[in-house]
Amino acid sequence: MKRNLWLLAVCQGLFLTNNVTFIAINGLVGLALAPRGWMATLPVMGYVVGGALATGLVARTQQRFGRRHSFQIGLAVALGSALLCAQAAVWKDFWLLCFATVVAGYYNANASLYRFAAAELAAPDGREKAVSLVMAGGLLGAVAGPNLAAVTRDWFPVPFAGAYLALAAVALLAMGLMHFIDFAAPPPKRTTTGGRSLAEIARQPVFIVAAVSGALGFGVMNLLMAATPIAMQICSLPFGDIALVLEWHVIGMFAPGFFTGHLIRRFGALPVMGVGLALNLGCIAVALSGVDLHQFLIALFMLGVGWNFLFTGSTTLSLSAYTAEEKDRAQGALNFCIFATLALSSFASGVLVTTQGWRLLNFGSLVPVVLTGAALLWLARRQRSTAAAATV
Repeated sequence: MKRNLWLLAVCQGLFLTNNVTFIAINGLVGLALAPRGWMATLPVMGYVVGGALATGLVARTQQRFGRRHSFQIGLAVALGSALLCAQAAVWKDFWLLCFATVVAGYYNANASLYRFAAAELAAPDGREKAVSLVMAGGLLGAVAGPNLAAVTRDWFPVPFAGAYLALAAVALLAMGLMHFIDFAAPPPKRTTTGGRSLAEIARQPVFIVAAVSGALGFGVMNLLMAATPIAMQICSLPFGDIALVLEWHVIGMFAPGFFTGHLIRRFGALPVMGVGLALNLGCIAVALSGVDLHQFLIALFMLGVGWNFLFTGSTTLSLSAYTAEEKDRAQGALNFCIFATLALSSFASGVLVTTQGWRLLNFGSLVPVVLTGAALLWLARRQRSTAAAATV
């Protein structure tokens, strides 16, 4: 079991290497190729729109082929889409780049299920730690992603074409590792669909809050992270500084994975998610204080840790909302909520940072933070009321 979890954690790291490299370069390549400046983050948006569109197909392939084969299909798509991105950069074709990132979204939706697969590889009393450990594998992406973008940026006369080719090699490496992971056998096929309908699952308060907090927490993180490379370039900071900020942001996202599971097991998911929300508020406060390198660095690091607490907590929270035979439709719905929110935040980040500026972008991010806080308080009050009624 430990071998499987560590291999899956490395695959998570390679997935995040792809994501962080995309974040680091897609906005900048988009800014260079886009017909209008406000369209710069459309390639970033394409990645998450593709993820949203692919959630239903991913759920069906997971159900039909099982975890390993479905994950390998996702990695094959990652390989092909990275090569297509490289071709778009060489041809200086903005719309081909957007199309390629939409195709890559299938890999995004597929690999986003690694965290749920981790829970299935662990004993019932160790699911929180398993999810947290695999999430910690993203540390590999924290270091490899920005540095990969920086090192391969000038491999060819066309900026960043080498980075896309390097991502194709990363996908090949992940395909090799995935082959050695022993996933749990899929449940036996049934002539009729087992379990409750998605509508019934989605009416549960715990599912609602898991979906809202996971989607909005990810949305806030993406809103600020996607805009950061563009904001820093507008502020005349060099690409090396952009890579450094993104590296520490992703370290913040995944380094807590070594202990977030312990915190959730000891204090519960909701208190840990509340701390994550407070860190988001701290990030916004620091970002509004100025636009020097250290302010970008501290704000994005706090944003990363806050995201980890919110996202790991929401994932753990969701595990109690469905059974094994309901997992594909429930997990697909959760991922759709996340990707739909990411699509909106990716587009909004480019529009806001290029037309309204970094300051207004941060003020706007307060809206989803407040909504997430309201959802957490609502569920906490319901749980206290239920516990009080049970003791009467």
